[in-house]
Amino acid sequence: MTDPDSPRPPPPEQPRNPLHGLRLEDIVAALVEAYGWQGLDERIPLRCFAFEPSIKSSLKLLRKTPWAREKVEGLYLYMLREQRRDEQGRARW
Repeated sequence: MTDPDSPRPPPPEQPRNPLHGLRLEDIVAALVEAYGWQGLDERIPLRCFAFEPSIKSSLKLLRKTPWAREKVEGLYLYMLREQRRDEQGRARW
């Protein structure tokens, strides 16, 4: 039996995982900044994005609903790819 007061070992390193070390709150905040609540609702139609949206209500739903969290994380990764593509396109010109 393990001691509940003993410190947890650090999670394994995941250098190729762009979500590693990010909090869900930071992901949602970045998506809201990029797309706004309406744009987020258009891309992932969830009630928490459409009616009285807030970070707090979104986190509550996403922590309880794995499929919705996967969609949000997928949209975040898509957003990162698009940002990188835009930066590369500007660097060429």
